[in-house]
Amino acid sequence: MFKRLTKIAAAAALAVALPVGAQAAGKTFYWISHGGPADPVWTYFLAGANQWAEDTGNTVNTSFHSGDVPSHQEAVRAAIAAGADGIVSSSPDPGSLIEVVAEAKAAGIPVININTPDPEADFDAYVGGDLVTYGRNWAQYLVDNGLVESGDFVWMPVEVPGATYGVQEEEGIASVFEPLGITWEVTDATLDQAEVITRMSDYLLANREDIDAIIGLGDLVTGSIKRVFDQVGVAPGEIPVVGWGNSLDTTQEVLQGYVNAAQWQDPHATSYIGLSMAAMAASGIPPGFDVIVGALYEADTAQIYDDILRGSQ
Repeated sequence: MFKRLTKIAAAAALAVALPVGAQAAGKTFYWISHGGPADPVWTYFLAGANQWAEDTGNTVNTSFHSGDVPSHQEAVRAAIAAGADGIVSSSPDPGSLIEVVAEAKAAGIPVININTPDPEADFDAYVGGDLVTYGRNWAQYLVDNGLVESGDFVWMPVEVPGATYGVQEEEGIASVFEPLGITWEVTDATLDQAEVITRMSDYLLANREDIDAIIGLGDLVTGSIKRVFDQVGVAPGEIPVVGWGNSLDTTQEVLQGYVNAAQWQDPHATSYIGLSMAAMAASGIPPGFDVIVGALYEADTAQIYDDILRGSQ
């Protein structure tokens, strides 16, 4: 289930700067993702986890579960059974990790929530974006820039309907659109890149005349906009698009005018900080706070994030 990462010792200069606990015998942490290994953005989250392990000399066991809740839950239980020093995990569905997080806490293992928050579970801390705020910001961006108005219809493709991230993003979007009489539909696009493009192209062909704007509720769908528009014959900028922006596909779409604005979530930093907080908690220093990340970028700043992502390849 887990891919074990063998880490090298940190450089002497770094070791001097690290806390005493990091210089002691390496500890073992588990990094558990609801995403899929083929999802481009999760390669950046994983890169942050790998970098943290290399920098600290600790071991990080990683696993992807592609939205499979029982598999994700079993991964947490496997970490508990192995006596993990700490667990860093995203949340596949609201409420889905309540029991296993409680089991970890009963075993004295800190659990840090990353990427997708779930306040129902007793996590020690959260590192990531405020998804409700992200959704509200996307909707408000479209409204404030005169891209949608009362009576308009917005299409919202998402990889996994019902998953935490889409549910919370839609909640924020609804808070802006409902009072204005703007309607929307969330459609399933799956976690397979080729299937995402096929489903989105089919939907766009069938509903082109009704769609006034698009909000991509995940990185795979937003990063597929150019391919879908080119396939269907929609010109860049013809349909306003906002959504996620943690991939080179999307940074390029913003630079080329296919996407108006995209959300950066600091994927590398999210994993790095999440594991740092887990290590801190394992050393007896409770976090007591959350770390909120992210920035909405347009064409004028998209190159910054494009450079970051290219530097991680």
